Amino acid sequence: MAKKDEKKKVSGAYGAEQISVLEGLEPVRKRPGMYIGSTGPDGLFHLLREIADNAFDEAMAGHADEIAVTLLPDDYVSVFDNGRGIPVDKHPKTKVSALETVMTVLHAGGKFGGEESGYKISGGLHGVGASVVNALSEHLEVIVERDGGMYKQEYKAGKPTGEVKKIGTSKRHGTTVTFKPDRTIFTEGTSFDYQRVLDHYRQQCYLTKGIKLIAIDERVKGQHDAYAFYFEGGVASYVRHLNHKKQPKHENVFFVEKQEGKAEIAIALQYTEDFTETLYAFTNNIINPEGGTHVQGFRAAVTRVLNTYARNKGYLKEKDDNLSGEDVREGMTCVISVRYPEPQFEGQTKGKLGTPEVRGATEAVMGDAFATFLEEHPKDAEAIIGKCVLAQRARAAARAARDTVLRKGALEGLTLPGKLADCSNRSPEACELFIVEGDSAGGSAKMGRNRDIQAILPLRGKILNVERARLDRMLGSEQIKNLVIALGTNVGEMFDMSKLRYHKVVIMTDADVDGAHIRTLLLTLFYRYFPQLIQQGHVYIAQPPLFRVAKGKNVKYAYSDAERDKLVEEFIKMKEDKAKAKKGKTDEVEEEEPIDAEEEVVKTVGGVAIQRYKGLGEMNPEQLWETTMDPSVRMMKIVTVEDAQKADEVFDVLMGSEVAPRKKFIQTNAKHVKNLDV
Repeated sequence: MAKKDEKKKVSGAYGAEQISVLEGLEPVRKRPGMYIGSTGPDGLFHLLREIADNAFDEAMAGHADEIAVTLLPDDYVSVFDNGRGIPVDKHPKTKVSALETVMTVLHAGGKFGGEESGYKISGGLHGVGASVVNALSEHLEVIVERDGGMYKQEYKAGKPTGEVKKIGTSKRHGTTVTFKPDRTIFTEGTSFDYQRVLDHYRQQCYLTKGIKLIAIDERVKGQHDAYAFYFEGGVASYVRHLNHKKQPKHENVFFVEKQEGKAEIAIALQYTEDFTETLYAFTNNIINPEGGTHVQGFRAAVTRVLNTYARNKGYLKEKDDNLSGEDVREGMTCVISVRYPEPQFEGQTKGKLGTPEVRGATEAVMGDAFATFLEEHPKDAEAIIGKCVLAQRARAAARAARDTVLRKGALEGLTLPGKLADCSNRSPEACELFIVEGDSAGGSAKMGRNRDIQAILPLRGKILNVERARLDRMLGSEQIKNLVIALGTNVGEMFDMSKLRYHKVVIMTDADVDGAHIRTLLLTLFYRYFPQLIQQGHVYIAQPPLFRVAKGKNVKYAYSDAERDKLVEEFIKMKEDKAKAKKGKTDEVEEEEPIDAEEEVVKTVGGVAIQRYKGLGEMNPEQLWETTMDPSVRMMKIVTVEDAQKADEVFDVLMGSEVAPRKKFIQTNAKHVKNLDV
């Protein structure tokens, strides 16, 4: 018998009245991450960038040549540019001033009208930036100077507190935006990092030559830090700055700046003694860390021109192979800056340029200019070709070494290094590789680990410093060879991320100077030869405890001096409270709790035993597991690169061949070291 159709019962009403409509800037305050990425330090800095980008857009359009960024007390920041000044007359559509429209309406600005608006090129969020900053600020004030007048309007949480008022006269022209980020949104803090401001706007001034930017920190009363940046040489000056702590292979920096179709292209390069490439690519002053069509065009041109020159001049014989892309990139420092109206990017972050026309334009400009440079500078050309040919020979040697090391299915686990204690799980997402300093620590780690998901690779002493070694020499190191095989990804031009055998690669070294040195050597290896592991969040640093604090059978671990002192105070207080509880009971006699006989006691304070761990080998397997390896309780730091340029410079200083910069770095930073084991 057929059942009658029954209407499904729906819990709760859902009609037109349940559809929320957020008006004005409400969506920005409701979902700030959609507009600025996060509400942490990066999102906070994004606010400043949006306002300052508007100033740089005025400069790129030829209307401004001076910008000032000032950090003020109470977490205010001010940005001034001497551009045309935001219009203050009434907008025909919104019926309020153009200034208020720009500051309170999403997608309102002067960058949608193409060349008619005066903004052929821009790097901001195209009409979103200023209004988003306004929405996410407790208080914001704009002062406009134009047409002989000075005008002002203020806002709270994105809403105007009054109309635009004329507050005086002025012979200048420009815009000053002063704002205070909203503490209810940026809960991690609203104080701007001055060093980050300096680093970012120094870079922007290299990319926009002829612009003067003043950065001022006025947050501390009685102190006034100020820097002025002005670079007439543009990206050529930027390359010299990037190489100022390196050894250049040739004196003259190659530089070209030319319009090709719609694209304005500026490129500078210089080769150094380094073994790695340093390349920064920008579109409309926005950095593209993943490259894109401009980088593709540049690399195609460089490889073609150098091969043609080397053949014509006899550096490469008929029997010789052509120089590869990797050969010509070794030791190259390069900056590519492209300005293009309405560029296409792959992804929301603008990390990769996708505009097809830019590839051809960049290749044409680079090809013609670089060929001319080599002909006009034969000594520089000889040094560049010499570097590339040497890289080609080294790469052939490295290929032979790699084939010897990694052949016969080594990456499938058939010939894994004998020192490696592998895990039984075959799912890379679940697996962890602990790189451990020394055999004794390796023994404790092997016994204390979770054998299903945790693999242990002990290192014997310090590995080769790869900052000073090419791939062929690197693969000659037994320690590094074992690590490469264990990772499974191969290395160099054969690197394959999909073959990574462990999605957590954990550096676990002793908490002393030697441990720190080994950690730095390993980080240098990963940064120079396995950067994708860091970029995709696979590299971690284990945080073993510094102290074991015990009172009888009560044991806790401390990861800092302050934490140790706090635990000692807690144990002593527990003892005192226990004594008070027993006081007056004549039938009970208080006895001192015995100290665990297994402890290697460094000192005792009030009956509390404190052991300072100098090395992981001092811990038994159970201690190592419960403090450092147990996923449910351990602490680990993930390794990230926030500023690639700064990271590259630090590795070059710390691990490079030049002693003087390293000595200066140590002398400058020694005062910041709180605890040093010698």
